[in-house]
Amino acid sequence: MKLVVQRVKQAEVKVKENSVGKIEKGFLILLGVTHEDAKENVDKLVKKVCGLRVFEDQNGKMNLSIKDIGGELLIVSQFTLYADTKKGNRPSFVKAAAPEKANELYEYFISECKKNGIKVETGEFGAHMEVSLVNDGPVTIIIEE
Repeated sequence: MKLVVQRVKQAEVKVKENSVGKIEKGFLILLGVTHEDAKENVDKLVKKVCGLRVFEDQNGKMNLSIKDIGGELLIVSQFTLYADTKKGNRPSFVKAAAPEKANELYEYFISECKKNGIKVETGEFGAHMEVSLVNDGPVTIIIEE
């Protein structure tokens, strides 16, 4: 499983020009699932994301977590995180999990984040989405499990 975590001042996902998910201060998370991933991978990543200390404290140091600041999550499934571009100019997506498995683990990731008391908004699995954000920092971290 691969996450691209972006610290944002705001982020929004639209499907067919309709807003389906919108947050203020927090993380925009792009989530990719591969064939070998399981719920155990999700559990580790949820713990990592919820404890990730990249928000500034009163001294301007990245020392606070999403829970510490009462931040929000916008979680978007993105199979293209597993694009293989080693051969040719057209990416291969054979490393990405089948949609059924990917959606199951995506939904599990969402539910586990909610159990941590964090407000969670989402994209729409499998839809063509427009994602907008104001990256804060910028801070962008890639996490793999």
